[in-house]
Amino acid sequence: MAGLKYMSGFGNEFASEDSRCPGSLPEGQNNPQVCPYGLYAEQLSGSAFTCPRSTNKRSWLYRILPSVRHKPFTPMSCGDLTESWNEVEPDPNQLRWKPFNIPKSSEKKVDFISGLHTVCGAGDSKSRNGIAIHMYTCNTSMIDKCFQNADGDFLIVPQQGETLITTEFGKMMVEPNEICVIQQGMRFSVDVFRETRGYILEVFGAHFELPDLGPIGANGLANPRDFQTPVAWYEDRTVATGYTIVNKYQGKLFSCQQDFSPFNVVAWHGNYTPYKYNLENFMVINCVAFDHPDPSIFTVLTAKSTRPGVAIADFVIFPPRWGVANHTFRPPYYHRNCMSEFMGLIKGHYEAKEEGFQPGGASLHSIMTPHGPDVDCFEKNSTAVLKPERVAEGTMAFMFESSFSMAVTKWGLDTCHRLDKSYYKCWEALKSHFNPNWKPSSNSAPNH
Repeated sequence: MAGLKYMSGFGNEFASEDSRCPGSLPEGQNNPQVCPYGLYAEQLSGSAFTCPRSTNKRSWLYRILPSVRHKPFTPMSCGDLTESWNEVEPDPNQLRWKPFNIPKSSEKKVDFISGLHTVCGAGDSKSRNGIAIHMYTCNTSMIDKCFQNADGDFLIVPQQGETLITTEFGKMMVEPNEICVIQQGMRFSVDVFRETRGYILEVFGAHFELPDLGPIGANGLANPRDFQTPVAWYEDRTVATGYTIVNKYQGKLFSCQQDFSPFNVVAWHGNYTPYKYNLENFMVINCVAFDHPDPSIFTVLTAKSTRPGVAIADFVIFPPRWGVANHTFRPPYYHRNCMSEFMGLIKGHYEAKEEGFQPGGASLHSIMTPHGPDVDCFEKNSTAVLKPERVAEGTMAFMFESSFSMAVTKWGLDTCHRLDKSYYKCWEALKSHFNPNWKPSSNSAPNH
């Protein structure tokens, strides 16, 4: 959207005021007796007051009316949004979904909230420890309505259609191949311009952060300067017919009414903000000698658990890059993992399965469930001439990886009618190449 401005950085101490109200940020203090322009001061805390400085998250909002002025919340239909992980029996099989259907606007108007569908998850929002993965499929904008997630953070991955996201902090236009994060408690509304689809990774009890780089050094992967935070924007708008606040709380939806827009924040400062990131800016690290490195080198964001090195969830991408490894089977290796791997495809073809795995679809390889290249990929790459080549050109696959053993919902296994029940067949034709009479030759030694 032309004219939108952003501030650069990740986790910075930002400060922004709408240019229509210069001087609206108080000077020298957070909570003056009387705020400039007669505004109300409101703090939004994303961490406990006593967290160490490195993890302490909060922002101060200066608004026309405080968010506390609303009618009582009442329960509303949750649709296909759920935190019930025991509604169907566990399924340890490899699972793959065809592209999830987007409702036709000519048949039914569906906005972002009513278009939320939970695919899988684990843990519990009440105990503040867990994860949920949702799809959103919608065709109309949210009118006089906003959403607040009291349970956790949303990492949103648009796959089809641009989304204009209005938040209390300002506006963000988020397009396919970009992501955005709306952190716990932040109110937002979603405008769409056509039939729209995307993926959501929700985490309870932790916030996303940049992964540690270790011996990579000071630079690489997703660089902090490439993250963008919106600038302050407000509307002073009365809604006589009622403005609806939808609140996700303890896995359920509730709504309340108020007579004004919640996007009435004239100025704000702090380090607890929404933000977006363009995946094209990811600085790819890859093998330049031999072997296939672990996909953790493609981590964009991580939500850490209390166990060192173990994530509640990692957001990993498989971007365009060069493949140059010698004497190496270059596609992803065959694997059984102590983590759950949920994959989606924004565009193009995934290198390990060029058929069947489609943009807008997904796959789930659960804890210790075997997975890996299909037969065509294995045969092709076992005999390929190894020369430098572009990998994943024109594509963008991603993975939500979690230490939780995720349960698939009834919607994911049945109601959506998109589960590909023939998925297992892509490995059926793998055959034994074992030769007990094999002897080493001069061509079999690694040429590093």
